[in-house]
Amino acid sequence: MTGIEACHDLIHAANRLARQGLFRATSGNLSLRLQSHPLTLALTRSGSDKAQLQADDIIGWCDQQVLWGEGRPSAETGVHQAIYQKTDAGAVLHVHSVANNAICARIQTSFLCLSDNEMIKALGFWDEGAELRLPLIENHTDLIRLADAAKRAVVPEVPGLLIRNHGLYAFGQTLADAIRHLEAFEFLFEWQLQVRSISPPSPR
Repeated sequence: MTGIEACHDLIHAANRLARQGLFRATSGNLSLRLQSHPLTLALTRSGSDKAQLQADDIIGWCDQQVLWGEGRPSAETGVHQAIYQKTDAGAVLHVHSVANNAICARIQTSFLCLSDNEMIKALGFWDEGAELRLPLIENHTDLIRLADAAKRAVVPEVPGLLIRNHGLYAFGQTLADAIRHLEAFEFLFEWQLQVRSISPPSPR
């Protein structure tokens, strides 16, 4: 994939996710793997408005250096790199939403359990009664520490990583896979929050 193709694909993905309200206040970041050895990425630059992403908001990045484009990469590039190093992902998408922040509020474990909903099939879990354990890590202002925690927590078979009071990283072999996984996770978060908000019926 060329840099021009990567820009086109990332802009298309950003437009789709922005229509769902997932890139508020310039939050979030997106990347594509262009090459594995050495790991070379196309990714959104720091401070870019993903809701109005343009080609000049995307840079090429390899070995801590900008290959093309202007600006510097997202401050959370290390988390993207950790996911690529741990998995065969071709794309990584990161969004902040009310749902993916709120879902962590009452969870004390290192994972969020998702089950009993048809949408987990979109995440590759097809067995009847399947249970998906989405890794959940603490947020760290030290981004090197955050990337290290992400690399330890990521499970290749589960295409996502949740960071408490921060947001969701979703990934997939292709950009289309990553988008599907992200949308499925966000659906499941909203579903669980709504289920929790429903009071149990009063005993008769």
